[in-house]
Amino acid sequence: MSRQGAQQSEDWAARRETGRSSRQRRAQALAAVCAVLGTLLLAGTVTRGDDGPSSQRASVARAPIPKPARARPPTPSVAAPGARARRRTPRAEPGTETVPILMYHVIARPIPRAPYPGLYVPSAEFAAQMQALKRAGYHAVTLDQVRSYWRRGTPLPRKPIVLSFDNGYRTQFTRALPILRRLHWVGDENLQLTGLPPSQGGLSAREVRLLVAAGWELDTQGISHADLTTLDASALRYQVATARRLIQQRYHVAANWFCYPSGRYDPTVVEAVKAAGYVGSTTVVPGWAGPGEDPFRLPRLRVLGGTSPAELLALIAGTREDGPAPTSYLPGG
Repeated sequence: MSRQGAQQSEDWAARRETGRSSRQRRAQALAAVCAVLGTLLLAGTVTRGDDGPSSQRASVARAPIPKPARARPPTPSVAAPGARARRRTPRAEPGTETVPILMYHVIARPIPRAPYPGLYVPSAEFAAQMQALKRAGYHAVTLDQVRSYWRRGTPLPRKPIVLSFDNGYRTQFTRALPILRRLHWVGDENLQLTGLPPSQGGLSAREVRLLVAAGWELDTQGISHADLTTLDASALRYQVATARRLIQQRYHVAANWFCYPSGRYDPTVVEAVKAAGYVGSTTVVPGWAGPGEDPFRLPRLRVLGGTSPAELLALIAGTREDGPAPTSYLPGG
């Protein structure tokens, strides 16, 4: 090759190398420019707060953590207009009024040679007495009703009166019951379990059940109308506790009250009556029964044969303010 040709080859190689270097520099500069532009674009997207995913993530990251809400006391409910407010019924006060308890036996004329003819009240006489009581404003109730009034204030009629019938004579069913039924009144039967069979004028079991069905209260005088003050502990329990249990089993009633036979009792008898579960007992001591008295010594008013309606009303009125008389052991009862 000539010298001139060799020089030309060298010049072409130098230009080619120079061009390559120039292209490399331009490529590097372009890459640097793109990197800068990409960084600027990314920064702009984050700071604009657009609706894109990047903006949402940034907003969530910058959002403050909410504080828990402070509990508020409950707002009292207000009844809707017209709603009826509930009102607690006031408790009734125990009753304080005294109540007369009348004592009857046989509702019939006396039989010949009757040992105690005064215990016989003819049915016409009994009916006239009941009419007089009604006209005077009285209304017959039971001992359980009276006790509920004394203890809890359970309402009673304006002038309550208890009509008690001792021993369990059949005429109390055949004659007293129809008369009281016409007045819508009830009685209190003090049943004697033995010693007075139907053949001797006593009530049958069926008649006792019919009395209970008519609303009468069934209590007891014991098994055989014995003098309780003369009995030992075992016999006393039999007369008092066993009598109540038998009445409960046979007639399905509470039998809450005891009636001392012939009105005879002492502290030992009273304790036996309490131990048997009775809530009280009645005597033959004249007077009105009241809530302030010993419930196991309640007085009664004996009604004897020959008592006119006016005399009965006078007997009731005259003993209202009297205190209990000394213990009486009169026959009957």
